[in-house]
Amino acid sequence: MMIGIIRLRGEVNTEPKVKTTFRLLGLNKNLTLALFEPSDDLKGMINSIKDYVTWGEVNKDVVKKLEELPVKGDKVKRYHLHPPRGGFKKTLKRPKPDGELGYRGDKINELILRMLP
Repeated sequence: MMIGIIRLRGEVNTEPKVKTTFRLLGLNKNLTLALFEPSDDLKGMINSIKDYVTWGEVNKDVVKKLEELPVKGDKVKRYHLHPPRGGFKKTLKRPKPDGELGYRGDKINELILRMLP
């Protein structure tokens, strides 16, 4: 099982710690997906950028579809995605359940499939 993190917001007026975390995770642009193995370090990094991203567990079927796309970066598997078909259902400025940000669990798979080119 992989953890998928999608950056949904920009970094205007953000703290330097947030910008550094984005760079370390390879999330340099909006609508970028990065896949990671779960770890305690990753949980801490997600906690520092939770107001800018959505994340959850990506299943093997979605990972296979992502492998067909071009991969950006060497250390981190990054994929540039399109805006989701049908658009975002809620605001990008609030966490779940009122907005799109935050932990999604396995619902991240539906979002990724809607964002594939």
